[in-house]
Amino acid sequence: MFQMFLAGGWPMWPLLLASVIAVAVIVERLISLRRSRVVPTGLLDRIISDLGRHGAPPEMITRVAAHSPLGRVLAAGLRNIRSSREIMKEAIEESGRLVAHELERFLTTLGTIAAISPLMGLFGTVIGMIEMFAAQGVTGTPEQVAHGIAMALHATAFGIIIAVPAMIFWRYFRSLVDDYVIEMEQQATALVEVAHGERRR
Repeated sequence: MFQMFLAGGWPMWPLLLASVIAVAVIVERLISLRRSRVVPTGLLDRIISDLGRHGAPPEMITRVAAHSPLGRVLAAGLRNIRSSREIMKEAIEESGRLVAHELERFLTTLGTIAAISPLMGLFGTVIGMIEMFAAQGVTGTPEQVAHGIAMALHATAFGIIIAVPAMIFWRYFRSLVDDYVIEMEQQATALVEVAHGERRR
């Protein structure tokens, strides 16, 4: 396998770097985007329960904000709980945009790697074929030419191997973030309605 990698020439090294970055991003996002970490179950119910008993003291808001991304969104609403419904919703929306941006962290990098890896592999193949034909000229046998082309194609194969899982995980993470954002919006709306007496829990 390592010999196949070396046969692809120097363009294989940028592809190797891209694969390492892609793996690091995938592992980091798998850890960071766990449901229990982003939208933990029961947080809204505990907040509403505490709200009914003790109100929203600053220490409680600080604790909620540090709990999770969902907690940060709900804490923004709690800080403005004595304001009008519109102001409370605006505060939640502003916090929600920041949280959504953080949840999408590194996804652009992963999507870029998925998009450019096949092109980088193709570039490596073209470079390899240019070098092969330049070295062999008109004296190469058909067997030598075929072997050289096969070696040059390793870069394209490696690029595709990187791109496929990167694209799969990029789409998966984007879908996961969208689901989390919708769920946070629903819970934040429920908090606003409870706080303003429009819903009972």
